[in-house]
Amino acid sequence: MASGNCTTPTTFTLSGLTDNPRLQIPLFMVFLAIYTTTLLTNLGLIALISIDLQLQTPMYFFLQNLSFTDAVYSTVITPKMLVMFLGGAKTISYAGCIMQYFSFVLLTISECLLLAVMAYDRCVAICKPLLYTVIMTKELCWNLVKGSYFLAFLNSLLHTSGMLKLSFCSSNVVKHFFCDNSPLFQISSSSIALNELLIFITGSFFLMSSIIAILISYIFIILTVLRIRSTEKKYKAFSTCTSHLMAVSLFHGTVVFMYLRPVSSFSLDTDKIASLFYTVVIPVLNPLIYSWRNKEVKDALQKTIDTSTWLHFLLGLSSVISF
Repeated sequence: MASGNCTTPTTFTLSGLTDNPRLQIPLFMVFLAIYTTTLLTNLGLIALISIDLQLQTPMYFFLQNLSFTDAVYSTVITPKMLVMFLGGAKTISYAGCIMQYFSFVLLTISECLLLAVMAYDRCVAICKPLLYTVIMTKELCWNLVKGSYFLAFLNSLLHTSGMLKLSFCSSNVVKHFFCDNSPLFQISSSSIALNELLIFITGSFFLMSSIIAILISYIFIILTVLRIRSTEKKYKAFSTCTSHLMAVSLFHGTVVFMYLRPVSSFSLDTDKIASLFYTVVIPVLNPLIYSWRNKEVKDALQKTIDTSTWLHFLLGLSSVISF
């Protein structure tokens, strides 16, 4: 943590999303609503898939993990931002900043890999429907998920180790609302050439391999669907992929814009908006995207609501009779 006469500060100061005092309370209300919705929708989807037997399939197992990742993703960033909107401390400890960065990188790559795994799952379901349960065994599904998290962990450990070697002598003000690599690189007094190279190499590897896997999966899906004669069956096959394609487009488009470019092109305002999109907005959109026009999820939710309603009615009735 020291380099010559330079000692890395024990705390960093986050500049936040905006300095305009008139916007603090309105933004707090907006992002509190988004964060609450994020937790309710993602955790609700996890619970719904867990209790409904009809949703005990590989596709929804992967969706559970994506929802878990999104819920934690948002929790790593949003609570601190909400505190700053209310005039709370803008400081974050050095250890806290490093942990936030580690968690952020871990969850970003995890989501990237999970989206690729979900594309493979859809490919097997559409191209090999009769062998789907044989290929997508419970063991394989768990291995794919564990592999995604493990690779993401190794990647995050690599970048965090690189960040720990940097010195921050000239400033401790991070011009962002969380500890991301670009604003930390801007205030580093050490050479960041190796860090940038590592980000470009690993970022390119994970993003490109994920995108290639998704493209290959959808090429096979399209070729299979084109051989289906029934228009209705074609629509049904494609409809199972619509939600996934929307989630992939939102996530990969934003991340490619943010990270596969040199730090010299960093623009504070533009990058804050882009960061908001994939750290706050995408986690709340994913469960809505996967639930919207998804008959199985809607049916499961309706059944759960109906069961809950009847349960409350019976409990109320029993209490009246007892009285």
